Amino acid sequence: MLLNLTIMDQGIFLIQDLALVLVVAAIAGWVCQRIGLSVVVGYLMAGMLISLHPFTEPMLRDPARIERLAQMGLVYLMFGIGLRLSLRRLRRLGLSVMLAVFVSASTIYYITRMVATGVFAMPPMQGLFLAGMLMVSSSAIISKVLEETGGAHERAGQTAMGVVVLEDVVAVILVAMLNSVAKFGGTQEAHIGSTLGTFAMFVLMASVAGLLFVPWLLRKLSISASGELQTVAVAGILLGLALVANEAGYSLALGAFLLGMIVAETPQRIQVERTFEGMTDVFSSVFFVAIGLQIEPGLLISSWKMIVAVAALTIVVRTFAVSFGLSLIGTPMRNALRAGLMVTPIGEFSFIIAQVGVTAMLVPKEFYPIAVGVSLLTTVCAPSLTRNAGKISKWIVDRLPGWMRTWHSYYNTQLDRMKMRRKKNVLWQLSRKRIIQVAVEVLMVTGVMVFSRPLLGLLTDWLGEDWLFPNGPFVLFWLLMMVVVLAPLVALWRNLSALSLLYAQVLVPRRTTGSHRLRPVMEAMFKILAATIMFVWFITLLPSIPGTRWFLLTSVLAAAVLLFMLRRRLIYWHSEMESELHSMLNHPAQLGVETAAPWLAMRDDWGIRATSCTLPDLVDCQGKRINELDLRARYGCVITGIERQGVMIPHPSPDEVLYPRDKVLLIGTEEQVSEGKKMLTAVSGRAYTAEFDDVRIDTLLVPPASRAAGKDLRSLALAQTHRVQILGIRRENRRILNPDGNEVLMAGDELLVISTPDELRAFNVWLAEPGEG
Repeated sequence: MLLNLTIMDQGIFLIQDLALVLVVAAIAGWVCQRIGLSVVVGYLMAGMLISLHPFTEPMLRDPARIERLAQMGLVYLMFGIGLRLSLRRLRRLGLSVMLAVFVSASTIYYITRMVATGVFAMPPMQGLFLAGMLMVSSSAIISKVLEETGGAHERAGQTAMGVVVLEDVVAVILVAMLNSVAKFGGTQEAHIGSTLGTFAMFVLMASVAGLLFVPWLLRKLSISASGELQTVAVAGILLGLALVANEAGYSLALGAFLLGMIVAETPQRIQVERTFEGMTDVFSSVFFVAIGLQIEPGLLISSWKMIVAVAALTIVVRTFAVSFGLSLIGTPMRNALRAGLMVTPIGEFSFIIAQVGVTAMLVPKEFYPIAVGVSLLTTVCAPSLTRNAGKISKWIVDRLPGWMRTWHSYYNTQLDRMKMRRKKNVLWQLSRKRIIQVAVEVLMVTGVMVFSRPLLGLLTDWLGEDWLFPNGPFVLFWLLMMVVVLAPLVALWRNLSALSLLYAQVLVPRRTTGSHRLRPVMEAMFKILAATIMFVWFITLLPSIPGTRWFLLTSVLAAAVLLFMLRRRLIYWHSEMESELHSMLNHPAQLGVETAAPWLAMRDDWGIRATSCTLPDLVDCQGKRINELDLRARYGCVITGIERQGVMIPHPSPDEVLYPRDKVLLIGTEEQVSEGKKMLTAVSGRAYTAEFDDVRIDTLLVPPASRAAGKDLRSLALAQTHRVQILGIRRENRRILNPDGNEVLMAGDELLVISTPDELRAFNVWLAEPGEG
């Protein structure tokens, strides 16, 4: 009985914690939103306020409970970030933007480390973690700021979001690397290379397995299960994959992030986003409040000078580095500077990096409040920097020396020529796809072999060493592993053979004397070289336990015999899997108003701005047609797109009706779209209670002198003008069900009408009005 009371008390304490966190977060977030700051600032402040209040003292006595809240919030936050980052989006960004982000991240790393050791007098390890904190921005904060300031659809805003998306990938890699440094106490940095290699293999394995399993599961559930069961299944997979990542030695955030990217590739993405939207909002706020809870106000106050200095360093270095990286890939100087000014805020990943260092005692505990303080300051400055990015960038560019602008123009011209030459490189165009497939297959096989050892340990602990027969789990496990890696090994050899043939034909042109004899020889040499490298590579992956390699080599020979017998079936299975992945990554993306479509490209010299807004549930304009709002005449802006339940309606007609949760794209000048957005999102608090339960069916009589008598239903357009629908007409002894538009209403007709009570009353009054003449 005492145990049951203890468990019940723990449950009540958890409810108490959640209630306190959410209520204070809502109040602080609302206050920050009213004064023009991001709600994330409010959540962080809420955590610090809770930690100061004496009423919350019992909560602060249990750090494990706060950690659980933060971990759950982190999982849902990373899942939401992953949903916005699909592999198709990475492909659309292209290698050039990836190069720009790599250059900017490297620049931030080296400048920050130099400043940390030379100016702040920090040890090298502290400089490493400070550089890590500043290398990655906050996609959660930046996306909110761009949406609130209307910069999400500008060219610079689209570029900034591309940078932020790739910095999320950098952040995930950085967290894995710093976790490795923390694991070895900062004394074995040589392990970083192998850690990154293992990390790449894990990500690839999880991504391929997820892309094959999750879309199939969601497709089956969408056919045979309700929306509720689909939500439960995705939530279970989310927590499960986060746990798998944690067991593999990585952060829970990695598993959640990967699942978000995988779900973003499926047609069910919109549905998953919609069902998880509320849960993600709640737990994301819990994560930021939990971050604030772990800050000691005394440390925050005592570190204010360092916070201000690091915040200034962040704004300057991030603006310079991102602008420099984008300029290198040919982005115009002004747009590069504008994008750099938009991506200055740091956030969630910086908190994680600081937490890793503090937990491993590699950096002082002041680093955590420094990370939060810098995030607060950069977030406070972000809206002003984003709104004035155009003016600031123009001021800077106008004051650059003429030789620098001339050199940049010349550099862009040469870069365009290089791009054209690369497109004309036939060898690269023909071999690029094969080379990528070879790299993926090598990482796949390497990942399976590397992670097979811990899996074998788990299997042996579960079944015992001599299950079924002596060393039974060991023998069966490795036989299964050989079968698993067989298909990718066959695919790898087929790709290498195709590349050998291609390079032999290129190196020995047809015009060469004796080319018909030299080409087979050259091809055979390439194949022998490839086979030798494959053998050495594969043998190094086998475990080094005495006697094991001979057993595994025997298994390979047995698998080779199996391959010869089932080669057609295995090739078919691999082709099917490859085709499934290819179609998953190449099917047309669902367009939304946030899509960087060509028709959204704005010209700065025209002064045109584009902004999007989501209509609230109780918005005043719901149910109204666009022409009724008269936006063009009243404010000068126009609606050029509507995203409704994941479906894009480009250039909607004036008769298009607006509904709650529609995402509307407005285009006009800055003042025009601002006023139009205020009108479209206005909420007066009036309740709209018309639901299915309120709909009634009633019979109404057409009076002898009614204005409707003698007119057909098509010309009356009752559904549009009175929001009623005629289900039937009783005329003398004849009933007409679901009449068409050509049916003419006659005096004395009894109408079967469906609508809400208010609309029915208004329609009955209209029917009683006499007609003209």
